[in-house]
Amino acid sequence: MIGAGVSGIAVARGLLRDGHDVTVFEQRDDNRAGGGAVTIWSNGAAVLRQLGVDMNGAGQLLSRVRVVTSRGRRLATLNVTAMADRLGAPVRMVPRRLLLERLLEGFPIERIRCNARAVGVVATGRGAAVEFEDGSVARGDVVIGADGLHSILRNVVGAPAAKPTGWCSWQGLVAIPELADSRVAMIAVGAVGNAGVWPAGGCEVQWWFDLPWSCDFARPPRPLDVLRSNFTGWSETVDLVLARLTNDDLAGSPYPHFRHPIAAALPAAPLTLLGDAAHTMPPTLAQGTNQALLDTMVLCNALSGVRNEATEISRALRRYEKTRRRRVSAVSRVAALQLAHGESVLRPAGLLPDRLHTRILTTFLAWTSHRRMSAEIERGLAAATPIALARP
Repeated sequence: MIGAGVSGIAVARGLLRDGHDVTVFEQRDDNRAGGGAVTIWSNGAAVLRQLGVDMNGAGQLLSRVRVVTSRGRRLATLNVTAMADRLGAPVRMVPRRLLLERLLEGFPIERIRCNARAVGVVATGRGAAVEFEDGSVARGDVVIGADGLHSILRNVVGAPAAKPTGWCSWQGLVAIPELADSRVAMIAVGAVGNAGVWPAGGCEVQWWFDLPWSCDFARPPRPLDVLRSNFTGWSETVDLVLARLTNDDLAGSPYPHFRHPIAAALPAAPLTLLGDAAHTMPPTLAQGTNQALLDTMVLCNALSGVRNEATEISRALRRYEKTRRRRVSAVSRVAALQLAHGESVLRPAGLLPDRLHTRILTTFLAWTSHRRMSAEIERGLAAATPIALARP
């Protein structure tokens, strides 16, 4: 496994659960997660439950998502509680660092090797070999690339590179006690960009501001002035966030949006991709982490019961990729739709009843989540004797 982020640890945890021997290689000197918070929708929550990850008390449960225009005009209020009831799992906002901590609970830490920068991967007659910057080599029956947007394995298998969408996000976590314990998330959409404020647990909120971006982008010396000039007055909540932010809070931003073309088919080899390495997409639907977790579920299911034979392993990997391709492509296409529009373009959306907006998103998530497979896996896990993750 290349990559010890959320997606890499999730699939490693699933494979260990199923009795496979797994080693995770990470180029950084530790496996701490950076970044802000992620939304765990019901589809991702179901996979975490299958992996035995206890998310109780993590982050902030959500009950509604309010979508308004930059002038405060209502576009939709999504009933997240109703969605969770229909899909069988709650929706929560969780700091990425906390999600990774929960995934690592009970995980055999000796299975993770840090300071291991992969520089090449080759298929062999009996599996695959990963070459590292220090000259060492690791061999295995399967190599999974969970190493993100700039995946070394993606280059090896010849999958097309990601393309910028022309937008970027200024984002992060900030403590705002006035918004503590809120279960209502907000998205504001305007002609110049989009803004979002989502509670992430405790006093923290995940905030973001989307603006146009190009490859010749020059970072302004005082980016907070840029955000304030574009977004001040959009709502009281947005103004509160803008008042609390400092230029230091923007140090890691902006994050350009990229989208991978979904590969039609990978070579017949014991190599595959997962998560952002397979399908980086814009954060519009907040589905990146959830799609990586669904990859985990489908990949573990495909490898279940597969014998240690190169041909059979390769077929299982191609079956996983084919199962995911159509649905993850649909999510990627929807996520790539740009929300920023003028008021007149957005007005028709506000004419639809909230229950219809909720039903549409619920149906879409249900269709893209392999719910029949998920139910079969959960029944099988309930009947099986559990395999301890932390082994001597």
